[in-house]
Amino acid sequence: MRALILREEAGAVSAAIESVDEALLPGGDVVIDVDYSTLNYKDGMILKGLGRLVRQYPHVPGVDFSGRIASSGHPDFNPGDAVILTGWRVGEMRWGGFADKARVKGEWLVPVPTGMTRRQSMALGTAGLTAMLAIMTLEEHGLEPSAGPVLVTGAAGGVGSVATVLLAQAGYQVACSTGRQETHDYLRSLGAGEIIDRKELEEASARPLETERWAACIDNVGGSTLARVLGQMKYRGGVAAVGMTGGNMMTASVLPFLLRGVRLLGIDSVMIPVERRRAAWRRLADEMPTTLLDGMTTEITLGEVVGAAEAILAGQVKGRIVIDVRR
Repeated sequence: MRALILREEAGAVSAAIESVDEALLPGGDVVIDVDYSTLNYKDGMILKGLGRLVRQYPHVPGVDFSGRIASSGHPDFNPGDAVILTGWRVGEMRWGGFADKARVKGEWLVPVPTGMTRRQSMALGTAGLTAMLAIMTLEEHGLEPSAGPVLVTGAAGGVGSVATVLLAQAGYQVACSTGRQETHDYLRSLGAGEIIDRKELEEASARPLETERWAACIDNVGGSTLARVLGQMKYRGGVAAVGMTGGNMMTASVLPFLLRGVRLLGIDSVMIPVERRRAAWRRLADEMPTTLLDGMTTEITLGEVVGAAEAILAGQVKGRIVIDVRR
């Protein structure tokens, strides 16, 4: 099998495409011929050896992949079935999708929904799944289009781009926060009605409660941005926390929770039960316009992954990246 292999020496991680014996694949009851993977921020960290997400080398990264079943010992899947894998610590604790073969537990897989291609499933990937899970959770806590504007922070990235499209398509008024002026037209093309400079939300407020502004927020940033947004939420508004590109610590007042009933909702896309995953993927197939998805997607080869990882960590990636692992 052909794979992007990470090796560690003297604390430094290096990457190279190698030919590897398929027998080295981790245990599992399903073998997949991988067609596509994608690049997430977490993949970038793994490729650069950041955060100690990988503890054992050599390692095949790639937290997402799609392909067809090559062989199966699981009752729900047969050879030839098109499937998606996201999460379950694949690409971190065990070998992942930056290879043309993978072996996993069948219970971790989701069928590619009707109307969606394997490539499109990776144009969405964990980012798209996370965006849909955030919207589903906010709606379950009462969000509807008539409630008012929804803020998306870190909007030009993968989760933010998909969330902006999905919210706009559902009739929500969407405001996008970004620090990159060159992405403003891109975000408007996805459905953003208002663009907010990232610096406006990074600055701490002297008041724990500001004017009520947002019915909900999908926050990719964390840190001081999340703390500031909490004080701007409308009564009983919800914030879906999905990322921490701005830091994993924040100092915030409890007053938004106590006086406005604001809800901070954590969104996990790694270990969620399979039925929740299937429901989210079905909605993505129904609600994500393929023209907009294709327009926000860049395709690269396996040999271009390392350079793309540096770009995503530097905040230079717009939209989504699909990796054709066969090239």
